[in-house]
Amino acid sequence: MDTAVHTLSDLFRQLGLPDTRADVSRFIAVHRPLPPEVPLAEASFWRPEQARFLREELQDDADWAELIDTLDASLRHPGPQPGHAYPQSP
Repeated sequence: MDTAVHTLSDLFRQLGLPDTRADVSRFIAVHRPLPPEVPLAEASFWRPEQARFLREELQDDADWAELIDTLDASLRHPGPQPGHAYPQSP
């Protein structure tokens, strides 16, 4: 098991997405709010391999699962006030 502490930027890099703080904030702003009835991995904005990674990591309760949950929660929130865009990572 990987015991490294990951950030949202690391998760985005793992997903093959732009991974700066600004990139992560922009992605969340563009794709929120994710409807409550849509599981994160089934959102229309993922490529099949990204959705598969998200599903597998959550199912296995892997070391990425906590950050995937953080991303999920960030996408479901209606949006931050101006100046508060990047969710904190562990």
